[in-house]
Amino acid sequence: MAQKIDTHVSFKQVDESFALVSETNQVASLVVCDLDYQGVNVVANWFVNDLKMVSGQEAKIYQSELPKSKHVILVGTIGKNRWIDQLVKEGKIDVSDLKGQWERSLSQVVDNPFPGIEKALVLTGSDKRGTIYAMLNLSRAMGVSPWYWWADVPVDKHEAVYVKAGRYVTESPKVKYRGIFLNDEEPALGGWVRATFGGFNSQFYSHIFELTLRLRGNFLWPAMWGKAFFDDDPENGVLADKLGIVMSTSHHEPMGRAQQEWHRYGSGPWNYNENKDVLSEFWRKGMERNKDWETIVTVGMRGDGDEAMEEGTNISLLEKIVKDQRIAIRKVTGKKAEETPQVWALYKEVQDYYDKGMRVPDDITLLLCDDNWGNVRKLPDVNAPVRKGGYGMYYHVDYVGGPRSYRWINVSQIQRIWEQMSLTYSHGVDRIWVLNVGDLKPMEFPISFFLDMAWDPTVFNADNLYRYTVNWCAEQFGDKYAEDAARILNLYTKYNHRVTPELLDHKTYSLNNYDEFERVRNDYRDLTLDALRIYNFLPNEYKDAFDQLVLFPTNASCNLYEMYFAVAKNHNLAAENDPSANDWADVVEECFERDSLFTVHYNKQIANGKWIHQMDQIRIGYKSWAEPRQSTMPEVVRIEVPMKSNSELVFVEADGYVSIEAANYQHANGTNKIRWKVIPDLGKTDSGITTFPQNLYPSKGDSVYLEYAIDFKSTGTFDIHIWVSPTLNFNANKGLRYAVSVDGGKEQVVNFNGAYRGELGKWQAERMIKSTIQQSISDAGVHLLRIRVLEPGIVLQKIMIDTGGLKPAYLGAPQSKQKKNKK
Repeated sequence: MAQKIDTHVSFKQVDESFALVSETNQVASLVVCDLDYQGVNVVANWFVNDLKMVSGQEAKIYQSELPKSKHVILVGTIGKNRWIDQLVKEGKIDVSDLKGQWERSLSQVVDNPFPGIEKALVLTGSDKRGTIYAMLNLSRAMGVSPWYWWADVPVDKHEAVYVKAGRYVTESPKVKYRGIFLNDEEPALGGWVRATFGGFNSQFYSHIFELTLRLRGNFLWPAMWGKAFFDDDPENGVLADKLGIVMSTSHHEPMGRAQQEWHRYGSGPWNYNENKDVLSEFWRKGMERNKDWETIVTVGMRGDGDEAMEEGTNISLLEKIVKDQRIAIRKVTGKKAEETPQVWALYKEVQDYYDKGMRVPDDITLLLCDDNWGNVRKLPDVNAPVRKGGYGMYYHVDYVGGPRSYRWINVSQIQRIWEQMSLTYSHGVDRIWVLNVGDLKPMEFPISFFLDMAWDPTVFNADNLYRYTVNWCAEQFGDKYAEDAARILNLYTKYNHRVTPELLDHKTYSLNNYDEFERVRNDYRDLTLDALRIYNFLPNEYKDAFDQLVLFPTNASCNLYEMYFAVAKNHNLAAENDPSANDWADVVEECFERDSLFTVHYNKQIANGKWIHQMDQIRIGYKSWAEPRQSTMPEVVRIEVPMKSNSELVFVEADGYVSIEAANYQHANGTNKIRWKVIPDLGKTDSGITTFPQNLYPSKGDSVYLEYAIDFKSTGTFDIHIWVSPTLNFNANKGLRYAVSVDGGKEQVVNFNGAYRGELGKWQAERMIKSTIQQSISDAGVHLLRIRVLEPGIVLQKIMIDTGGLKPAYLGAPQSKQKKNKK
């Protein structure tokens, strides 16, 4: 889980250690082999530059001979490097646990490897990426953040760098293909790329590939809004294959061809019934181009432009399309179709085809999807036979679509990503994990987390997610400021997860009930003040990175809260004809102007203007799901003002309601296998609570429940509101159910998502599914409310009982007071 993958680097000499750079500025030479993969030699140059950033010293690279040096770094892939293979043959290194493994790396110090050489540091891998990771993991351990270029994270300088003696092996990743999808990339990323590189060419993608490898990823869906990866620059595909990046194309771009290529070279309709020959030839050319590269071929067909195919598309036609595509794959490659990795994405309406019985050959990976809002739609039956092609997951931290796009800034809590992806992994989804990251830049933290988790989901749990955040901040800003930075990063993400900036307006939070709007505004103000304090104390070299990753998203988001709170105050006071409404109108104008200045600051001032256009994404003025052409200040009202001359605790009902944070139960009942677990900070107010393991379903006789003791002052029939995280009906649309009872009485069963069939709803953006039942309380006093779960994956957040005075509020009523129960 920790960011510093290797723990065997020291900046002081220790016994038997290997000097990459010694205190006397002696630099070890690096040796690669001309027989090895080209990508290994490319990354060797990265590693030499990393060492130079750390120490100021530059190592020489040798390729066809061993240098006359006491210390050498041997870099190479097993079977591709003559010197490493010689050490294996002579028994000086053991690679038996690497051979035949996927992306496994070895780092080992070897004494007297060859005549005249005292020590060698061997960096080797079971395959091309295993060797590449061996180098980049060591770079990360030396203090080179994967975000050193993409977020301007500085590299701490050291006079000497040593690798401790010993043998260090990294295990193979738990998820085979791990990567990102650049999407929705206009105007921000697109504007920056054109200004910086002239287009989406190999110069640009070299930075994407490097970042992916430094984060131990290996897979990419490239940018596709008006772009064609393989066609825009012929070197794009060549470079990807050289570096070991497994390219694929998005869910509606089959056979390695971009949608834009069809617009450039296609003819006739995008319709297989009407235009089969033209489409088949178009796809065949894609396979011809990519056949010698390591790719995953997307199969199937959707409508042109990320749309469903025509109404009434029949399953037999789609199955025939896949069959014909596989015939083309076999003919072009000269191999059986099943020997070429393929994927079928069950995105949006395509899942409906699958649910209605459409099937593809067993070797094709089924790429399952979330609902675009981070809620997993479907998972395999835990008792289903194992598929040869396995399953993948396409997950979003950026989306263009209803009810509102969310693109500007990170709004995804790693707590929710972990909970949903842990649920995913527990159901056997481990072939492909791909993350829609939008413009990439504002999503640095969730990208890191997603790819780290994809490497090994088993090392993460509810209790170490915050420690991950601290470690990540330490890697970017140093240990001294890590705890403070992590608290801010964790909280600003939590606040933005409540409601996306694009959906936030003056009506979101309650102005009058519980002082809700003022409280959330003040929370953001306090957080921003803390971020500014840290920024002022940070050494200058860290300020650009901290601004991008922590300060800007906190400060700019806080400004939106200030603005919409002012709009709410303005409207409220104007309705009372109160002249002070005008003061709040002034605040709105100030905040709106400040928002544009934040954009200028990010685009033109951070890192001396390196990130021009990266904050061009509009976030104010949405009227529908789509991004407006320009920001529009919210409407304000001005009042004409005449001139003047001058534990054993129970929750206690009060003010007509009872409000309970679900994590604050009095009693939790599980089984010998099923347990309750609080996920700290998950949710809108306090924390979430759910059952583990996530793939274990309560049996008929199990009683897995939470109980809450409540002291009722009122009697009658009351509404009980239960709020849960928006987990979807991933269990073949059956829905997730819980049962509610009081004092062991008759249960009421609630299926809170059984009716969901893929429609878009505001509840997704609000990050909550709300259900209401009625319950009678016949006598005042203490009663026990029980919520019993019937399926896993249910994340309870809040319970509210309206005894006559509950008022509407976006975050619900504050938790009721508790008192000791008198027995």
